[in-house]
Amino acid sequence: MKRILLVLVLVVIAGVAGIVRSHSKASDFDHLVSRNATEQTREEIRQSYQLAPGASVDLSNINGSIKVETSDATTADVFVERTGSSREALGRRKVTIEADTNSLRIHGEKGDVGFFEGLFGTQPSEKLTLKLPRQISLHTKGVNGAVTVGEVDGALDIRGVNGRVQLAGTNSSAEFKGINGNISIGLKQLSSDGLTFGGINGNIELQVGQDVNADIDANGVNGNVATDLSNVVIDRGKHGRYSGKIGSGGSLISAKGINGNIRFTRGAWASTGEAESKDQSAAEKN
Repeated sequence: MKRILLVLVLVVIAGVAGIVRSHSKASDFDHLVSRNATEQTREEIRQSYQLAPGASVDLSNINGSIKVETSDATTADVFVERTGSSREALGRRKVTIEADTNSLRIHGEKGDVGFFEGLFGTQPSEKLTLKLPRQISLHTKGVNGAVTVGEVDGALDIRGVNGRVQLAGTNSSAEFKGINGNISIGLKQLSSDGLTFGGINGNIELQVGQDVNADIDANGVNGNVATDLSNVVIDRGKHGRYSGKIGSGGSLISAKGINGNIRFTRGAWASTGEAESKDQSAAEKN
């Protein structure tokens, strides 16, 4: 009899517990989730390195935007801002920095977490702000965000970007592949290796300097190739093919598989340079 009463008491307690749990306020849980989703946890990394002229800078697998300012200095200032919904979320990714006088490498990768947590957990984002010497070569690959770069004297290799790409100026060769966004480039000089575009889902604007001479070859363009400049000639062929030249021709500007328009313009910096050149010539004559 005592055993039966004990069983009945346990059943009643379990039932009461179930009723209390079923009538607890759902807003308490929603508030907790909302708070975790809106209150961001931040982590900052600040480092400085000395880079020799011609050093290589490699930025890869970044889940966020990249901004690169350049100058004649030899110091590389690195600022990485990581943002996540919690400390646990920040731990699902990490950013490694490796540097010596000839190279700087910043790489994002999976954190030291379990398989399912890394697969299903919310991922943190990274924002890179770099102040670099102008005399470098720059390589980026796998960037989920916009890429903005100042003037660079060395070679450029920009690949796998999900966002807009803006380059203030290049005096060497440049290659852009697998870009899902518009591209804007200040083209002041062009080396013998030329300029290459491939697999671009967006418009391309080339701000051409007055001293640039180049040949143009574009294939598979789902859009138009046009120019605002009198020294740029464009011939339209069949099946999305265009050819032409800038000035007297020279290094090759090649574009393949472009889902967007290509336009040649004169940038504000180029117009300013031309005006200064004319003013200087007039002053010399006077």
